[in-house]
Amino acid sequence: MQKVKKIALWSGPRNISTAMMYSFSNRKDTKVVDEPLFGYFLNHTNSWRPSRDEVLSSMEQNPSRIIHELSNPACEYPVFFMKHMANHLIDLDWSFLNDFKNIVLTRDPKEVLLSYSKHIKDPSMLDLCFKIQHEIVIYLKKNNVKPIVIDSKQVLLNPEKTLQKLCSALSIDFSKSMLSWKKGPIKEDGVWSRYWYENVHNSTGFKKYKPSNSALPKQFQSIYEECLVYYKELLNHQL
Repeated sequence: MQKVKKIALWSGPRNISTAMMYSFSNRKDTKVVDEPLFGYFLNHTNSWRPSRDEVLSSMEQNPSRIIHELSNPACEYPVFFMKHMANHLIDLDWSFLNDFKNIVLTRDPKEVLLSYSKHIKDPSMLDLCFKIQHEIVIYLKKNNVKPIVIDSKQVLLNPEKTLQKLCSALSIDFSKSMLSWKKGPIKEDGVWSRYWYENVHNSTGFKKYKPSNSALPKQFQSIYEECLVYYKELLNHQL
């Protein structure tokens, strides 16, 4: 039986994590899974999300069972790609990460806040993931597991070049099929997709990078500055 390469993407919200999942799902050698720890996270933190009831009624919430399945995937393909939000790791034993290829996907916190606050009006540091992403990088380095950090801007400015570098770092072959996908949903979408995935469902590939010209509302200035510290630290490890 062939050994499956397990790739975990640890993102923050309103990044291009779903587009990355669609990119990997378009490979012929890859199975993808969408935020398998989301049910655990919502139950454990009692956080509100638009899809809370649907997630809790349909997803496994026992982290030990979830982690066992992720570490021993029933996967008929040589590559198993997991899309996660980094904050879904809260209060877990992270040792299972040592067996994964780990990607930390980040984004300018101003752009994250401008987008995310349209859905969650008063986001917390936990919601935004920058601090826990930095903690993931530190944890991996301490355990001699090399983290792969990429900025969404880097991907959008040059998808082919960045994905080629990413695949090289993951020790898998790059495929041009990763650059585009069919318009519409995929079967692996989480039950929350109708609240969050409209842009991806209307796309057929990575959209060209366009910086936001909107001003950051004053009420987000303090949390933006806190996120910015961690974001800059993450960029020090950028691929």
